[in-house]
Order: sequence, then C-alpha cells, then structure tokens
Amino acid sequence: MKITQKEEMPREKLARLGASDMSLVEILTILIGSGFADHSAGDLAQLLVDAIDGDLCLLARYNSFDFKKLKGIGPAKAALLVAALELGRRRQIYESSSKLVIRNSIDAYSLIKPYLADLIREEFWVFHLNRASTVVLAEKLSMGGVSGTTVDLRLLYKSALERLTSSIILAHNHPSDQMRPSKSDVDLTKQVVAAGKIFDIDVVDHLIIGSSTFYSFADDGKLN
Repeated sequence: MKITQKEEMPREKLARLGASDMSLVEILTILIGSGFADHSAGDLAQLLVDAIDGDLCLLARYNSFDFKKLKGIGPAKAALLVAALELGRRRQIYESSSKLVIRNSIDAYSLIKPYLADLIREEFWVFHLNRASTVVLAEKLSMGGVSGTTVDLRLLYKSALERLTSSIILAHNHPSDQMRPSKSDVDLTKQVVAAGKIFDIDVVDHLIIGSSTFYSFADDGKLN
C-alpha cells in the first residue's frame, strides 16, 4: 500500500479545492517543496509561520538571507519564496496603477503602498499625474539606508518637464514605522513645492509610507 507523504497533502487539497481554501502553512508547504532529515516541508512551513507569528506584513519583508536562517531552507528554496512574494507585490502594483484616479490621500496611499510598504530601506519615489489625475509614470529617484535618503530636485523636475507632467505626488517610506515627518522631510517638501510653483507643476501630496499606515503632508496642512 502506498503511503501518502505529509508534504503531498497540500498539493492534493490545492487540486481539489483551490488555493483560497488553503492555510498559510499549506501554501508555504507547497512553495518549500521538500524537507530534510526527519522534518517535512510542512514542518518547515510551520516553523516559518511561527517565526513571523503569522504576520504576512513581516513575511513580505523577508529576503533570501532571512529565509536561509531557517534550517532546511537553502538558496534554491529561499529564491523561490522571494520570487513568490515579489510576484504578489507586482500584482498589487499592477492593480493599483490601473487607471486609478487620485482624488485624496487614501487613493494615493492605495496606489503607492505596494511600491514602498514592504521595503527594509528608505526609497524616495515621485508619481507623475496627468490632467485627469491618473498616474502616467511611477519613478524611483533615490534609495538610501534604514534611516534616510537624498533627492536631487534637478532630476525630479527634469523628468516632470520632459513628460509634461501636470502634477506630482511625492512618497518615501519609513521602515521604522515612525510616521511623523523628520525636519529633513519637511524641508525637502518645502523645496519641492517652491520649485513646482516656478514650473507650474502642482505637488498634490507627500506621503510617508509604513508597513500598514501612512502620513499625508496634504492632510496635515504642511504643503504650504
């Protein structure tokens, strides 16, 4: 009689019921594929879920090095897990960028969150809008460390002028999840707004993005 292996069960469930009926452990079991020694793929999946305490936001920030800390996950398994997370992130970006009209900070956050929420280093992005307030370009201007990044105003407005951008939204992330703007954040925003008036390009907002929340300069009255 054939003995069914523990790591085969999630695949059978996927075939019978579909992915939406599967637990996080079962999904990760399929991605991990196989175990080692007396640990099955399901055991490794459970250890990974325990390590993140079931927090998918934390899992989304994992890189290959983080995954390989778990015994039994080598370079190949880590690469597959990172690729799966990136595929999900890109789907979010695609959905959020599909003709979304930016009417307020919540709309802007919905658009920008997939780009920045899960990063472990600060990045600064500018989102170019047309007259219909839809995004025509999402552009990363700089990448820094865990506590800051710098922005060249000449590059920011060179890109905007070349594309005849009507307005822009600025965004950067705070990996620490500290949502209040720093003095440098405020100073930079003032410089961008002042330069925008010269070129007749409106700065609609500047968002600071955390893992699950955001701060809006426009909502806080700090764009003037």
